[in-house]
Amino acid sequence: MARVALVTGGTRGIGAAISKALKAAGYRVAANYGGNDEAAMKFKAETGIAVFKWDIGSFDACAAGAKKVKADLGPVEVLVNNAGITRDGMFHKMTAEQWTIVINTNLNSLFNMCRPVIEGMRERGFGRIVNISSINGQKGQMGQTNYSAAKAGELGFTKALAQENAKKGVTVNAICPGYIATEMVKAMPRDVLEKNVLPQIPLGRLGEPEEIARCVVFLASDDAGYITGSTLTVNGGQYFI
Repeated sequence: MARVALVTGGTRGIGAAISKALKAAGYRVAANYGGNDEAAMKFKAETGIAVFKWDIGSFDACAAGAKKVKADLGPVEVLVNNAGITRDGMFHKMTAEQWTIVINTNLNSLFNMCRPVIEGMRERGFGRIVNISSINGQKGQMGQTNYSAAKAGELGFTKALAQENAKKGVTVNAICPGYIATEMVKAMPRDVLEKNVLPQIPLGRLGEPEEIARCVVFLASDDAGYITGSTLTVNGGQYFI
């Protein structure tokens, strides 16, 4: 029977590409989303992928959501923590709300999502967890102390959880995308993109969501069984670590 993969933020942008790629690879996919019902229903109609709405910032909601996915599709064997938000601003002007909501949504959500499924993965002797971090969690970014802190925290979380679960057949890895051609990035002013962003990227272009998705499919596969605690950097050569 096909394995079940759960993708948070799985109906738009990079998450949508990941959901579709996992389905094409033979997984039964559950795509979580937080608020955009119209986009989620359109995604479901176009792809046939099951969608599930809950707030990844709430532990109780995540536990209930994982239980619902299990009831509908089966136990979660592949978890992709993709959902995230930004609330940018210079730190000396940042509000407590801007800080807290980004840390809760982008970092605390890893606990909220992993905790309800990790015991089942350990008991079955198989699991794949892939955390979508960011280039800005590696190098930092002006105006994103909250986002950079959360994304750097994801990398520490990945390494620690990988060590704890390796002997149980559960791998935990991270992917750090650079500038990807999502709606948000493509909405930037063209002159800013061409003068300030693209010159930083040795490959001279934005990445495509499908390029991140292919990395996820590999890390979720049996072929990646000897890879855990790793960070895969996918940024066109913009930053090396």
